[in-house]
Parts: sequence; structure tokens; C-alpha cells
Amino acid sequence: MPAILIIDDEPGIRSALCSILEDEKYKVFTSEDAVAGIEILKKEVIDLVFLDVLLPKLGGIEALEKIRNEWSMTEIVMISGHANIDMAVRAVKLGAFDFLEKPLSLDKVLTVCRNALALVKLRAENKNLKKLSRFTCEDIIGTSAEIKNIRETVKQAAGSDARILITGENGTGKEVIARAIHMFSARSENPFIEINCAAIPESLIESELFGHEKGAFTDAISARKGRFELAHGGTLFLDEIGDMSLSAQAKVLRVIQEQKIERLGGEKTIETDVRIIAATNQNLEKACEQGRFRQDLFFRLNVIPIHSPPLRERTEDIPLLLCHFLKLHDKEITLEQRALDVLTAHDWPGNVRELKNLAERISVMHQGNIITGADLEKLLNKKEKTAQNGGQSNMQTKLPENIMELGFNEARDNFEKHYLEFQLFKNNGIISKTAEAIGIYPSNLHAKLKKYSIPAQNKL
Repeated sequence: MPAILIIDDEPGIRSALCSILEDEKYKVFTSEDAVAGIEILKKEVIDLVFLDVLLPKLGGIEALEKIRNEWSMTEIVMISGHANIDMAVRAVKLGAFDFLEKPLSLDKVLTVCRNALALVKLRAENKNLKKLSRFTCEDIIGTSAEIKNIRETVKQAAGSDARILITGENGTGKEVIARAIHMFSARSENPFIEINCAAIPESLIESELFGHEKGAFTDAISARKGRFELAHGGTLFLDEIGDMSLSAQAKVLRVIQEQKIERLGGEKTIETDVRIIAATNQNLEKACEQGRFRQDLFFRLNVIPIHSPPLRERTEDIPLLLCHFLKLHDKEITLEQRALDVLTAHDWPGNVRELKNLAERISVMHQGNIITGADLEKLLNKKEKTAQNGGQSNMQTKLPENIMELGFNEARDNFEKHYLEFQLFKNNGIISKTAEAIGIYPSNLHAKLKKYSIPAQNKL
């Protein structure tokens, strides 16, 4: 819905224009002076401004220059009851779309409004097409069929506001894909706001998403905008949405349906224009069957599905990715054939993130421009890792011999500790994968590992 701002010190003009434009289903904001109008521009995405020439505090011509400099995508129509040709020419030279004289004609207002908004839309589409024509998705690196398909999907999805669900293991680049979609969309000039649903305690997730008013809860010492408000006009990236509580899921579903939010402790309804991209390392269909995720929300989010494959399934991309990451550290290397074999044979439990870390390790620890297989085995700590895993395996499978003689709580803790050690080992030390396998949230698993002082080999 196009948004229009009316800046005029005459209440009758503001009221008449507002009524006319709202009847045409436009979203309308009003202000009695340019200073307050500019504050609205800072908070809202405005497509068109009707700006009076004679205003208190800041004149219309001065406001025109300021708005044109800071909000170049917004069109401005000047209005005045004391217009002359020189003033109109000056306004147009400064970037005004048109100049209307009072008393305003209803037909003229609507015609100019439609033409100005058509230009705004055309400019946005042209800008988007130029981006897409240069589309390379430089951060989505690879020549594998899977990566080519992702790049093509990103290109097609960027031009719409359809919701997207990105799935894949941790470290596979889900956030990179989400940012690429935003970058090549018509919303690219507006915010890209992300929130990691797994990293925020359940008691705070709703406040983070929807904001809160002062006094909404004990620590709410002032009002605060939530991520939905901050992302207005742009993209909201809900990372690890599979870890979101059921109550928060219900509220997100409601926002998607109504495009409105209410801050915690507030009564005011706030309209929101947000494109939602969600990501998860979990099987949400399975989570729906288990009652851990709302099926209706899953269907709402899964309009365009994108799967980000693990690195072990696209090994042909590994050398290209490694060279790319090394260049970021001003390091160029040549890989011997044995080194290539080591790279492709490694299972990469941390995926692209692990490879990026390896590149940084090489830039710091490796001397010279040639890397052998032995070099890579040393840098990947393969021997040390095998020894650690072997030692852990023995520990995982051995319960205390007197477990049947222990008290209930002590026996339960002993079993739970060894059970978690075994499952963690079985899933290569990956927290998210282990949590999904045993049916608990990663945050709960972290807490239990801390309780039993269990070290994780890989906390990705």
C-alpha cells in the first residue's frame, strides 16, 4: 500500500486531502509543519509528499531540498495558495514532481498522485532490474548444481514479497542466502533485521519481536521497538525459527495474517510492512507431527522453500570457497592433489563456517604458498580429533557398575549424563543435530551439557 505524507499548516487542507486519499486506499500521514513531517519520514517509508510552500519553522522550498537530498526515492508535489511561475519553476528545478495551486481540484490531485506513484514504482522496478541484470550473488559461491539452483531461486524470489523458508544444517550459509534475497529485492534500501530465535530466552522472545511499553514488565524501564517495527518496509530474518516457543509462534502467525502488531503492555495497534524470511536447521514437518511447531505457521512460511546443502554434498565447491576466504586475508595458495583429496574427504561438520575458519587458520599458521596433504591434515587436527573421539566413546558407553544401588535422582543424573555424551558423540558433537535427534531444544541441551560439565567437540 503506497504511503503519502501531507505537510500543510491549514487543518482544512490536511483533512480534505487525507479524506480523498484514504478513500483511494492509500496510507496517509499528516503534519502541520515540515520539521514534524521530516520526523515522520525518518520513521516511515513514504512514497509521496504533498508539501505546502508557506510553512512555519521551515519553509516549503527549504524542506523540498532537504527531503530530495535525504529521501531521493520519494516524490514531492508542492502546493500553494500564492503561487507564481517563478516559484513553480524553482520547485521543479529542485526536484518537485509537480506544483498545484489552491484551491485544489479533486481530479487534479488524484491524477498527479497516481502519476507520481507510478513513477515511484517504475523507478523501484528499474532499480531492481538493474540489480538482477548484474546478479552474481558473489557470496553464494560455487559451481555445483545445488548452488546454481539456489542462485536461480534467489533471483526469481527477490522480485516478490513471498515468504521464504531456508533449511539446512548450521554453517551452510542460510543467512547469506537471506541477505542476498534482501539485497536484490525492491526493499534493499530499507532495513534487514535479523533475530536468532534460539539465542533469546523464551521469556524475552516476544518482547524482542514485538517490542514493549514502559512498565510492561519489571525491567521495562522505557518503551522499546521490536524487530517487526524496526524491519518496517524491509526484511525480517527469523533465524532458527524451529526453536521459537509455541506461544510466540501463534503471535507471529497472527502478525502474518493481519500485518499488525501490539507491543507488550500496549494497546495501540501498529501496522507493519515486513517481508519474512525464516531459517531452521530442523525438520519442521517432523516438528509439526511432534507438536513442537505449528503446522499453520509452517505452511505460511514455506511459500518458497530453499534448501542449503551441507558442504559434504557439494565437495566440488570446496577449493573455490577456500580460495575465496583466503583472498579475504590477502593469502593466495596452491593446493597439491593430496591436499585436494584431504579437503574433499573431510566430512565438514561445521560446513562453510568451518571452512572459513580453516582459511583464517591457514593465513595465520601456514608459511608459503603451497599446501600439501600433510599440511591440511595437521591444520584440521585430524589425529588429535580421532584420539579425542576414541577416548570419549569409551567414556560414553560405560555407566557406573553400582547404578542400581544409587538413589533415584543420582541414578537418573548418571544415566542422563552418559546418554547425552553418547548422543553428542553419535552426532559428531553438533548441538543442533543432537538436539533434533533426541527431541529437545538446543538451548535446553546447552543447559544440560553445562549442568553435567560435558564438553562439546563442536558447538555449531
